[in-house]
Amino acid sequence: MSKVFPRAGRRTAFKGAAVGVVALGLLLWWLLPLGDKPPSGTIVFSTGTARGVYQEYGERLRTEMDRDMPGLTVKLLTSAGSQENVERVATGQADFTIAAADAVAAYELRHGSGAGRLRGVARLYDDYLQLIVSPDSDIRNVADLRHKRVAIGLPDSGVRLIAERVLRAAGIDPREDIIPAGDGIDVGPARLRAGKIDAFFWSGGLPTKGLAALAKKGAFRFVPIDDDLMARLHGQGESARYYRSTNIPESAYPTVQQGAPVPTIAVSNVLMTRTDVDPRLTEWVTRTVIKSRDGIGAHVHSAQLVDLRTAIYTDPLPLQEGARRYYRSVKP
Repeated sequence: MSKVFPRAGRRTAFKGAAVGVVALGLLLWWLLPLGDKPPSGTIVFSTGTARGVYQEYGERLRTEMDRDMPGLTVKLLTSAGSQENVERVATGQADFTIAAADAVAAYELRHGSGAGRLRGVARLYDDYLQLIVSPDSDIRNVADLRHKRVAIGLPDSGVRLIAERVLRAAGIDPREDIIPAGDGIDVGPARLRAGKIDAFFWSGGLPTKGLAALAKKGAFRFVPIDDDLMARLHGQGESARYYRSTNIPESAYPTVQQGAPVPTIAVSNVLMTRTDVDPRLTEWVTRTVIKSRDGIGAHVHSAQLVDLRTAIYTDPLPLQEGARRYYRSVKP
């Protein structure tokens, strides 16, 4: 004897339809939580040097923003690095950028033009200071750089700011006691291999593609930056408090490190904008940054460290209103 199932009544059907509507609404809230139409127009994003992490992150973030905001044109502008990036956003030459916290604080402390308009969007990842020499170099610590040919980064870069501070902490005048060069990550590795410089500083996320090819050939060695420099670094002013002791993990460049971490210092990076940038646009950009972490992180390892729980800590900058709206909307 066959079993007869009762037909669903109107109330049951209505409940089912209501559940479906709620589920669809939640899905749309996640996909389009910030309004029914994405922002459009044109913005300028200042990145960094060729082969550096800022440049690659900016390129991949633009791709993600193209997907989320197809009517928005994102123009990428290469730069020397953090110091130039901060000034560009503060003075309106760019709308968004990434910069190291020490460079942001230094710009504010010297009351740079437009400094009061700077605002944070998200804390991203940490930069690690990397002091690189040839494998057979006699340079074993920072003090050994005296009278050497040392690339300290491009003018207006974050590398230049931190490299000069580290040299001073080791008792070296970067203008008198070394032969300084303005090489960046785009040319520094090749010049080291060619014997045109003895060492170069780089500050960036791990690993940096500009070093990866050199690392595979075992063509360089890291010089440790020990804790004993940290107290002297912190004595160089308020903006130096953003440095902290850490290690380059052994997994960063395995063929170079041979399973050993390297003592160094780190500083956090902040995605930033201005008070006058449309808060609704900033809200969308913030969402894209958080949502695209895994997609970008598959190519830019540093991006894997972007975390919703820590992104709101954009010290020394307060959050821009649009970013604050986003974080409030996703707060558990």
